[in-house]
Amino acid sequence: MSLVRAHRAPRAGTLVERCAARLGLAGAVVLLRLPFRWTVRAARVARYFGRGGVEPGRGEELVAAVRYVGRRWPVRIACMETSLGAVLAAAILRRHLTWCLGARFVPPPVEYHAWVEAPGQGPVGEYTAGGRHHHAALSI
Repeated sequence: MSLVRAHRAPRAGTLVERCAARLGLAGAVVLLRLPFRWTVRAARVARYFGRGGVEPGRGEELVAAVRYVGRRWPVRIACMETSLGAVLAAAILRRHLTWCLGARFVPPPVEYHAWVEAPGQGPVGEYTAGGRHHHAALSI
């Protein structure tokens, strides 16, 4: 995908979700520059403020909204920023997602990865066809 096509991708999520995604992503970028224990504490506080779990399908839209918003940011937005941004955006919307840090076993090389999980569902916005390919070392 070319850079021009990436910036012209269709909008993801509603206006409220995109605004929450902007705030969540800004918080994630700042928190990931601080000591990691502060980031973990902020993720735990965000989980506390989220009253209920995300409805099926809404978690995918929220992660897509964070990825959409992150395309125009001047800093690196990878899996850790995207997943923490989605957790913070869900907290802004008074919902909660589980932030997971661990390993992903697909594509073939094993790699460190961060993702979000919705309550009662698997990884949100991740490749899961053909089985479970994620192993969480830390879930918040």
